[in-house]
Amino acid sequence: MDYKRLIIRGISYSQTQSGAYALLLEHEETGVKLPVVIGNFEAQSISLGLEKDIQPPRPLTHDLFSSFVKATQYRLSSVVIYQILDGVFFSNLVFTNNISDEELILDARTSDAVAMAVRFDAPIFTTEQVLSEAGILLEINEPEEMSADVEGSQPIVGLEETSLSNLSSQELAQLLEDAVKEEDFDTALQIQEEIKKRNRKIE
Repeated sequence: MDYKRLIIRGISYSQTQSGAYALLLEHEETGVKLPVVIGNFEAQSISLGLEKDIQPPRPLTHDLFSSFVKATQYRLSSVVIYQILDGVFFSNLVFTNNISDEELILDARTSDAVAMAVRFDAPIFTTEQVLSEAGILLEINEPEEMSADVEGSQPIVGLEETSLSNLSSQELAQLLEDAVKEEDFDTALQIQEEIKKRNRKIE
């Protein structure tokens, strides 16, 4: 299968789900963004994994599992986000034995898979179908710093009060652009799903 490689663009606080964060992945060739809603612990673990110079005083769960994998002579060769179903991403951890080159594939939550990938410097891949269903094809300005602790951001006004189905296509497009600018990627995903639903009806 022709997998598409993703890079980590950053993590931002979710504006619509309390205690949640949005992990932003990007297809490095087309720039299509793939937002994944993750929990607080997973956001912290991914952030610490990206900061190679920062070591927690005691190993986190992903650090412990990484040490176990290395002790058994395996390495994480890749992560594959292979499906999205009802807004939930499904991923595989692909391990390779350092001695026999035997592969071991384990199912994992995408947040856990990414937390492992940053510890092994393993590439993250997805499929064309996942990018088509959940990707956001919209150019955004580079933020000064994408952080799990974003201050001063406000939720997109009117989204909770107004049903997306009652908005015009032009209003949806503007709302989508505003959501991405606010780094509210889980809301952007909801808006884009409504736009795709309308396009399917037209076809």
